Amino acid sequence: MPRFHDLPAPSSSNDMSRVTPALLSLLTAVAAVSCSRPAPTAGPPPVRTGAQVLVEGGAGALQGKRVGLIVNQTSVVGERHLADVLHETPGVQLVALFAPEHGIRGTADAGAQVATETDPATGLVVHSLHGETTKPTPEMLAGLDILVFDLQDVGTRFYTYISTLGLAMQAAAEAGIPFMVLDRPNPLGGSRVEGFTLEPENQSFIGMYPMPATHGMTVGEVARMLKGVPLLPGLDSLELVVAEMEGWRRDMMWIDTGLFWIPPSPNIPDFETAVVYPGACFFESVEGNEGRGTEVPFLQVGTLWADPDALAAELNARALPGLRFEPVTYTPRSIPGMATEPRLKDQQIRGIRQVVTDPRAVRPVEAGVHVLHAFYNQAPDSLKATFFQEEPFLRVTGTTKLRSMIREGRTPEEIVAAWRADVEAFRELRSAWLLYE
Repeated sequence: MPRFHDLPAPSSSNDMSRVTPALLSLLTAVAAVSCSRPAPTAGPPPVRTGAQVLVEGGAGALQGKRVGLIVNQTSVVGERHLADVLHETPGVQLVALFAPEHGIRGTADAGAQVATETDPATGLVVHSLHGETTKPTPEMLAGLDILVFDLQDVGTRFYTYISTLGLAMQAAAEAGIPFMVLDRPNPLGGSRVEGFTLEPENQSFIGMYPMPATHGMTVGEVARMLKGVPLLPGLDSLELVVAEMEGWRRDMMWIDTGLFWIPPSPNIPDFETAVVYPGACFFESVEGNEGRGTEVPFLQVGTLWADPDALAAELNARALPGLRFEPVTYTPRSIPGMATEPRLKDQQIRGIRQVVTDPRAVRPVEAGVHVLHAFYNQAPDSLKATFFQEEPFLRVTGTTKLRSMIREGRTPEEIVAAWRADVEAFRELRSAWLLYE
């Protein structure tokens, strides 16, 4: 039987119909090396997603309802897109689709506006939630009985899918309709919590909630916390339903789930990239290149002036768990569907590549601090003042502390120690809203 966790209201232009071999080839071809596919097993995957639980239970919670669906290319049940499955499910009337950042197929560049379009498979309008509006409007929700969210997140505060989650919850509350989250695994597991808590003055669509850089929660758990704490206004009256996964535990990383990796965005093509992303993403807001424009975004980063051999030697000497560093020289190019205009396009970048040797051991945010620290200390004095892009860096890191401590010459160990109180406070805050052991 499907398992649902309810938080009741108080009494007062792409064919999405099937993830075809061609589409899977497109999504995975961007990865030069992938550790994302689990080893084949004789039986079914050990983890069943909330979408799978819902569909295999006959979508009973949606029977007789006019449904709006927030989905992208990760929203699959087996090899079929959830929109196509629900469109064909007797008793369920799928009325509207909603697209987050990167679009329904996930091919839009990071930050690029997503167009409103018509889905050829179902004939339904796909409303953009990453363009002129990031929150469903009353007109978009008109006539709906329920709004359903099914997106694969990566467990990082500044990944915009959880911002879309919160804004959609607000819109559903304002429209007086229930909101259902179909839960999916946190690829990093349920224990990794690192980084400074977002400061209110640095709130943006890139980071909306007072949580560390990695939160160790599923999207269903995040939704429960947003409503229950609350972390967003206007959610008191919302009827929230979470369709729980079956078989997922907090100690599971993606490689333990038996699920096939579909890139949740173009520049996270495999699980190895997802492992380093929470710290490597800091590099997209300094004067350099974060690997976009290559087949290994975020795994390699660099600047125009770095000494790759010295950087790799320095970082390897620090013996960061689960990682090895290699010197690299590369040239970012325009790659349609991944990075049309990467930073420092067609210029030679000098830097390092992170090689994941043990994903369970990696502390990605701490590693990201070490990488920033090493590059900053190697930078010529004339470039240190402009190394950090002020506003973008604050939006991603969520704090003034990280930049200030690096500039002051504080060590990575001192920086990590400075965020421990934030981490412990957040662990206590989230504890009431967790669904899995």
